[in-house]
Amino acid sequence: MSELSTTPRPRRPRPQVLTLTEAAAARVRELTETGGHKGLRVGVKNGGCAGQEYTFAFAGEIGPLDEVVTDKGATVVIDPKAILFLIGTEIDFETTKLASKFVFRNPNQTDACGCGESVTIIPAEQA
Repeated sequence: MSELSTTPRPRRPRPQVLTLTEAAAARVRELTETGGHKGLRVGVKNGGCAGQEYTFAFAGEIGPLDEVVTDKGATVVIDPKAILFLIGTEIDFETTKLASKFVFRNPNQTDACGCGESVTIIPAEQA
């Protein structure tokens, strides 16, 4: 019998989980550079009247399962449990007379509450 020889194949490049607009990238760079953080951590948690909420935190460390997205010079670290919920999302940063906030344009989002603080997201289909 012959022994099977396995040669690791190079992984094909994957598309980024999410993208940032210029405004969002500038704000992420500003937040992370002034605080000396490795990136801005983005996730999804259960809560709110629509069922889920987007979360933000500063990323002091990057875990082995974290997805790291670098777009327009800004680094976003995605919680591994949130990846399927965020595939295809564009994050923007908007400033109005009353507020400044990150805005998610997520193709997986199916509903949002009236106040805009929580959303309903279905996970993207695994390919």
